[in-house]
Amino acid sequence: MPAERLAQLDAHFRAANYLSAAQLYLADNPLLRTPLSAEHIKSRLLGHWGTAPGLNLIYTHLNRLIQDTNDAILQVVGVGHGAPAVLACLYLEGTLGEVYPQYGFGMDGLTRFVRSFSWPEGFPSHLTALTPGTIHEGGELGYALLHAYGAVLDNPELIVACVIGDGEAETGPLAASWQSCKFIDPRHDGAVLPILHLNGYKLSGPALLARMDESDLVALFSGHGYQVRVVSGDQPAAVHCALWQALDWAHAEIRVVQETARRTGIACQPAVQNRWPLIVLRTPKGWTGPRELDGELIEGTHRSHQIPLASPKTDAGQLVALESWLASYRPSELFDAAGNPRPEVTACCPTGALAMGRNRHANGGQLLTALTLPDVGRYAVAVDAPGAADAENTAVLGAWLRDVFRANAETRNFRLFCPDETSSNRLSAVFEATGRTFEQPLLASDEALSPHGRVMEVLSEHCCEGWLEGYLQTGRHGLFACYEAFISIVDSMMFQYAKWQKMSGEIAWRAPLSSLNYLLTSHVWEQDHNGYSHQGPTFINALLTRKAAQVRIYLPPDANCLLVVAHECLQSRDRINLIVSSKKPMPQWMDLEAARVHCATGAGVWPWAGYEEIGEIAEVPDIVLVGAGDVPMREVVAAARLLRRHAPALHVRVINIVDLLCIDSKARYEHALDDGHFVALFTETAPVIMAFHGYPMVIHELLYRRPNAARFHVHGYREEGTTTTPFDMTVLNGMSRYHLALDALRRAHAPAFDIAAAVQIFDDALARHHHHIVTHGDDMPEVMQWNIAANR
Repeated sequence: MPAERLAQLDAHFRAANYLSAAQLYLADNPLLRTPLSAEHIKSRLLGHWGTAPGLNLIYTHLNRLIQDTNDAILQVVGVGHGAPAVLACLYLEGTLGEVYPQYGFGMDGLTRFVRSFSWPEGFPSHLTALTPGTIHEGGELGYALLHAYGAVLDNPELIVACVIGDGEAETGPLAASWQSCKFIDPRHDGAVLPILHLNGYKLSGPALLARMDESDLVALFSGHGYQVRVVSGDQPAAVHCALWQALDWAHAEIRVVQETARRTGIACQPAVQNRWPLIVLRTPKGWTGPRELDGELIEGTHRSHQIPLASPKTDAGQLVALESWLASYRPSELFDAAGNPRPEVTACCPTGALAMGRNRHANGGQLLTALTLPDVGRYAVAVDAPGAADAENTAVLGAWLRDVFRANAETRNFRLFCPDETSSNRLSAVFEATGRTFEQPLLASDEALSPHGRVMEVLSEHCCEGWLEGYLQTGRHGLFACYEAFISIVDSMMFQYAKWQKMSGEIAWRAPLSSLNYLLTSHVWEQDHNGYSHQGPTFINALLTRKAAQVRIYLPPDANCLLVVAHECLQSRDRINLIVSSKKPMPQWMDLEAARVHCATGAGVWPWAGYEEIGEIAEVPDIVLVGAGDVPMREVVAAARLLRRHAPALHVRVINIVDLLCIDSKARYEHALDDGHFVALFTETAPVIMAFHGYPMVIHELLYRRPNAARFHVHGYREEGTTTTPFDMTVLNGMSRYHLALDALRRAHAPAFDIAAAVQIFDDALARHHHHIVTHGDDMPEVMQWNIAANR
């Protein structure tokens, strides 16, 4: 380790620490060219110091490793509130000034840069889409390692150095993330180097892993499948040497695993898993900062976590302490008279595309290539007459997804992510094209497992979501299939991704990404066997809190509509797409061409299901029945048939909604039905009875801007469920065909006729239903055997 090189690393480390501290405090006088005064201090002191020195140390040494190896390294920083450090390093390498010219080198750019942190229209305290070289938002802890592993899938030359904070390491998702190394195929994937930074404390208390005995810590991560090296100390010179050696060791170990696999063609050796390197870095919290204040220790304690000196603007003693702290980095040695970093400071910074802030994988939209998507016509279900045949909708989709894998086998830019439910959700046709990713020893009894499989299955929704997000951010495509009730486990992850996506769309230099696509099956109306815990359509509600331009919610009523919307979702960019579909045999309503037209519009009348079929056209029907969702639509059609038989004088219109947000107003949702089209479907005055897949309040929220919205009466899930029969789920929630028909009779603008007989028939059917399921444990034959042909 040449002394000159070590001196350069230390100069960069000191400069980054200086700039990190300066960002927290200074609005002016960024290099202390004049004595520090209260006027130089920001009015509002925001941000976090404690983690900055460790991040600066790691960034400095990753720079050196890149220079020595010419390898592209992407850094993912999971440490919360780490922005001052990363921004300081991006400034020193010149990337920040390249992307944002106002922050260029020189005194003016430096002053603006230092002032910009936690300043209106400046940089926030977390890494965001504004930060070059970044794919991870640091505001929500627990997902950095998942994003890192998602980034290296199908990126064989990429190394991601993932810095994990000791507070973050206590979260549940991060604890599961360590298993990700067991899903990396060294022949086709890149590598993740986890760097666990233990500085002792969280916000106000000790970090659990930081207090563990070193042998126990090594044993923990060895058990997870890693080779572990610990670097610790509080003397910069010794730590520089130790971290240099550790990174060289880790890089060499990564290349040994990869080169062995690529030479032999074997992803993992029989009966043993690959062991990837992991570095544990122990340095004091707030290292190089104020040692103490008013007799209380700061460095190495939780007191250094945020702003170590809280009142330098009003406290003269703290102002002196701050000036002494900043001066300890010797800024005159680090920056020249014009305010430029001196050559020895930037000597370790990679140039061009190798700089971490310019890593091309951090702006994955620039690498994105469109998927080759098979024509859905080859998979369409033949529909000779509406409702005449049944099919498993997701099984039809599975055949198409199988061929999506095949069509993109060479580019390796598509994966399916699923928490151990691919077969359960009737998507098992994909295993004809690829297997479940599995990099551990295989047994003869295993099914559809493969070291080079492209279906990512692990029983953790957090892992699936995090891997997919990292995969998308680095320029690929994917689909997350999940049981509906359990997708809400990742609500907060989706929220953060949506925030990132919104911000990215407002930044000119970030290119569009492929959409975040969800397929929810085993949904609320199909969880009669698993019971109440598995019954919850809450993810729709969560998506409605996002910006309307970002979101699409599709409720395809049959397989052909499912194919059409899935094709649209995998082509789309910068959206969050939700598809909810049954996996059980369901009536097939439309042929492919009709499905294409219907899905393009978002909603439409089904003339054959209402009075329009027999030519009884009226400008305003007596009642409008609407379905949104596969099971709700089946009940709507069945209700319309009941009304035709038992109340033939009633003019009924039947409508299906496939794109849920099309009923919102154009003021919020650009693809919504215009006012004329909405009125043509729903009229302005007719009562509307709607069966909806989710919570009724969702529909009322969407419709409140529409004409006479109070006439819409919504039946949906109302938190009633148990282990029961399939049809009883609709009965318990008041969404059965009998409930819809009864509501229609009572609300219709109908010619005078006696509804009492029809009401009695439907009430009797509900009573008969309850007696039948309690006696026989299954639904009535008239429900189980119902189809359109038998009820014309």
